[in-house]
Amino acid sequence: MNLILMGLPGAGKGTQAEKINEQYKIPHISTGDMFRLAIKEGTPLGKKAKEFMDQGALVPDEVTIGIVQERLAMDDCKDGFLLDGFPRTIAQAEALKDLLANMDKKIDDVIHVDVPEEKLMERLTGRRVCPTCGRTYHVVYNPPEKDGICDKDGTTLIQRDDDTADTVKNRLAVNIKQTEPLLDFYKQEGTLITINGDQQITDVFKDIQKQLEK
Repeated sequence: MNLILMGLPGAGKGTQAEKINEQYKIPHISTGDMFRLAIKEGTPLGKKAKEFMDQGALVPDEVTIGIVQERLAMDDCKDGFLLDGFPRTIAQAEALKDLLANMDKKIDDVIHVDVPEEKLMERLTGRRVCPTCGRTYHVVYNPPEKDGICDKDGTTLIQRDDDTADTVKNRLAVNIKQTEPLLDFYKQEGTLITINGDQQITDVFKDIQKQLEK
């Protein structure tokens, strides 16, 4: 089973990726993990990627796609994989399709965990962090016993700069613009599965299972 997992920040992709990995025993492969592995193993492409990353530049598509190809050729992917964070563009999606065809493989399903934007705003802006111990809370889903105070050490909780409403709104807008063409691409390919992510974690996973096992 060869899968791609898609969803906006705050949609709960990470949690669902863990559940898919446990249930179907296929590796969860994120872009970051692939780069780290290639760099750690010192592959020629890993060295190239490191040069760009060290300069704070985007890694070019041909390097990224080469690293994806190396990763998908590894033994643990022979029965399937779950790609997360790749592809990010139509060019990458088409390159992935070609490289999989060369490996006599294809993408079976693209799981899109869909959550309304206002819910994502609530999820992402409600996070509060203890600056002393690092414990994370949420004003709605996981509040501290005493409002605004860490349960563990009594420190006043803070909201990180990247969790403020303006920053989150901008982040979501950028992600929506990037994601929409990909959703259209996979819809045309006939592989897109849209899952309602605005429900309990276990219910989201049940819906994913139902669709995958059809």
